[in-house]
Amino acid sequence: MRRETIADLLLDRLGDDHPGLRTRERTWTWDEVVRESAARAALARALRVSDSYPEGPFHIGVLLDNTPEYIFWLGAAALSGATIVGINSTRRGAYLEQEVRHTDLRLVVTDEAGLKLLDGLDIGVPRDRFLLVDADDYAETVAAHACQPVRDPEITPKTRMLLLFTSGTTGASKAAVCSQGRLTGLGYANCEKYDVRRHDVSYCCMPLFHGNALMALWAPSLTAGATVVLVPKFSASGFLPDVRFHGVTFFTYVGKAIAYILAQPERSDDADNTLDHAFGTEASPEDQAEFLRRFGCRLIESYGSSEGAGMIKLAPEGPASALGRPARPGVRVVDPETRETCPRAVLDAHGRVTNAEEAIGEIVDVDGAARFEGYYKNEAADAERVRHGWYWTGDLGYIDEDGYIYFAGRSGDWIRVDGENISALLTERVLRRHPLIVAAAVFGVPDPRSGDQVMAALEIPEGTSFEDLGLPEFLAAQEDLGTKGAPRHVRVSHALPATGSNKLRKKEMQMEGWRTGDAVYRWAGRGAPEYTLMTGQDKAALREEFAANGRLRFLGQA
Repeated sequence: MRRETIADLLLDRLGDDHPGLRTRERTWTWDEVVRESAARAALARALRVSDSYPEGPFHIGVLLDNTPEYIFWLGAAALSGATIVGINSTRRGAYLEQEVRHTDLRLVVTDEAGLKLLDGLDIGVPRDRFLLVDADDYAETVAAHACQPVRDPEITPKTRMLLLFTSGTTGASKAAVCSQGRLTGLGYANCEKYDVRRHDVSYCCMPLFHGNALMALWAPSLTAGATVVLVPKFSASGFLPDVRFHGVTFFTYVGKAIAYILAQPERSDDADNTLDHAFGTEASPEDQAEFLRRFGCRLIESYGSSEGAGMIKLAPEGPASALGRPARPGVRVVDPETRETCPRAVLDAHGRVTNAEEAIGEIVDVDGAARFEGYYKNEAADAERVRHGWYWTGDLGYIDEDGYIYFAGRSGDWIRVDGENISALLTERVLRRHPLIVAAAVFGVPDPRSGDQVMAALEIPEGTSFEDLGLPEFLAAQEDLGTKGAPRHVRVSHALPATGSNKLRKKEMQMEGWRTGDAVYRWAGRGAPEYTLMTGQDKAALREEFAANGRLRFLGQA
């Protein structure tokens, strides 16, 4: 029987002795997963009764790595009718405080590491409403609430299950709502779309605060009764050993994760593994082919977001760079100004769009407004997504003459880095604090492997050099700059291009990227930022890297 809520999907797993959750240290059956979730659901109910505002929504913030406790609290929220707010551990300082406080948390589940991250921040939750999963008395507290698993009788498909943070065009917090019904529907749909079956061992290396892990891996694995394997964080060097240790058959990713895995030294036994298939976004066609060659695993690329999914139908027979085909007639690419459907894209021999001005528009679903569940307490953001009765993705795309749809970038002021949405305006605000920076513009430029990189254009006074800025040390001292917000490329000028009203020509600078005539400094490694001046030879080598990965089309005409 098809279920309509996550709570009912969980209760269906009572008595199921198939492995449901696995780490390097232990395996839990699905029956044990449900019972662990039920104990925490009872604890949540008890804490809600003691809440000063029991009549409001019960939002539980979870700030943890990918640990079993995260999974158990997802189940606890489903059974008790509470809402999980996944706190993004890459956020920092005032931005993190604003983002979390916005969601009206009543309880925070974290550990000592998370407690340090939140130290000194006013997130609206008193200290006695924090549960530390590594505290000495935590296991005893949970055990005291062990009970027969039940669901709250008031739970319906509309019961709010998740608030998933995204980054908006203004840099303000947005928390996308996902109900139990929508997540359950995604569980069933993604079982079919990504071929997740009971025998699968699903490797969860993407963070559980991210829609990728929840919607494309956890929900379909629960629906199918497959085994979920958890690792605290993604590790390129640890990926293949984990696959072999657990017998992994399926995983999810974002494009940079694939690039990092492929960057590991190739070995003759790479294909000696249990992998079969994976789902993700932003892996290039070249990386897809290389991953299949090296590891014998096919990568299923598609399109989706925390706010909406199911707009694209997979079309494996189509071009490798295409997302697929529109799933419904209402999924279109339109001119945002006129709402007219864009003409079909004409592609050259290299797959580049020859009529980009006419063919590239915003991806919309004219029938999707009813499916969009909105953002928490953000009417302005809701209005941006739903206009004229249509759902507007905020993403650009085009459809070729054969009906295949492609992703062409993102409208709005945010940047996709390693599968995370980074606010350009937040990084701009950080840079403008520097006493020697006159003006700053931040935008996304293509990454040579997948997704985007952060680039900054800085205007500094005459007589000041880039070295005078001490930029790496300055960035390291900014507590509210997340781990992925630091620019990879920095353009330096004494007079950045501006309009007559002295507004920076940001789009123009974005099109030029690192190919400008101004000095550009690049941070190419990992760890703390370390910038070196790009020479003409460096730029030529970087262009060749784009060519080698089949991504020259993303460099435009400059």
